[in-house]
Amino acid sequence: MSGEVVTSTPSTHRTLRFTLVTIGLIVALVITCIVSITSGQYSLSPTDLIGVLLRGIGIDTAWAPASATDYGVIYNLRLPRLVLGLLVGAALAVSGVLMQAIFGNPLADAGVVGVSSGAALGAAASITFGIASLGMWTTPLFAFLGGLIAVLAVYFISRSGGRTEVVTLLLTGIAINAIAGAGMAFLTFLGTTSTREQIVFWQLGSLNGALWSNVALVAPLVAIGIVIALIVSPQLDLFALGERTARHLGVNVELLRMVVIVTVAILVCAAVAFAGIIGFAGLVVPHLMRMIIGPAHLPLMIASAVGGALLIAVADLVARTAVPLADMPIGMITSLVGGPFFLWLLVRTRRRSGGWA
Repeated sequence: MSGEVVTSTPSTHRTLRFTLVTIGLIVALVITCIVSITSGQYSLSPTDLIGVLLRGIGIDTAWAPASATDYGVIYNLRLPRLVLGLLVGAALAVSGVLMQAIFGNPLADAGVVGVSSGAALGAAASITFGIASLGMWTTPLFAFLGGLIAVLAVYFISRSGGRTEVVTLLLTGIAINAIAGAGMAFLTFLGTTSTREQIVFWQLGSLNGALWSNVALVAPLVAIGIVIALIVSPQLDLFALGERTARHLGVNVELLRMVVIVTVAILVCAAVAFAGIIGFAGLVVPHLMRMIIGPAHLPLMIASAVGGALLIAVADLVARTAVPLADMPIGMITSLVGGPFFLWLLVRTRRRSGGWA
């Protein structure tokens, strides 16, 4: 009896790995969300959560909490905070994938190269000077402009000869962060007590005080940014072969570059406008996902979006519950994780390239 021997191809392995990783991330995310909503200074049960969610869609069950306080804590405090955190995490992770693809450098991240600082400076300017001509869209618009200027500056300063050197990228990021920091300090000097508190809030990063109105503003921006990222993913795979090769394969490199830069600005402004500067989410998550499922951009975008949402959900849970009667800045939690990871990545990059260039 003869039989045909079928050998699995690498792409089959990667597809299976991507499927398993994505399912695992989604399961972990659901569990984290349930724990996050029911944990805290005011403890609730999972059945209370289910009852509130069912009541929200018009189904009244015995699980619905009788106390109006329980309903208010879940629906008005913890749920919008959690949803905003998921959106921010997905936005930062996908922006990290886009930046690393377009810069051709694994160290590119919105927080490291100053894009988040630029967006926060724009948002702080609108608050300090009392600009409200576009209503609730004013702060996100200024954050978008600040982030767009920052990412354009970083891109055109650090790129040379079709590549981005590590040293130039990091030094450009240091300069952009320094300029944005000086601007924030100047706005702090000019502002009132109220605006100073908001500027400090942006610098530390926090989901405290999230509202459904914030979610309603951020959600469409994040959705637009992720959809564009998914659409350009196949072209980014060709872009990774080199600009000249990508042109020969029919990619409009200049158009792709500008689309990605604007998309990064949209995603970062959506994340920064109401959560402040949360560093390293766009650095840690894409790298972990790339090591597990490979460099293809379409699965990498999807896995990073879910992974980023999970990272921020876990970080926010720790921020709310680690210290009793206190709400730690979420940016501090992500920096504790991302800082050592960034140093490890820096050392690995130096070893592989034989130097800092």
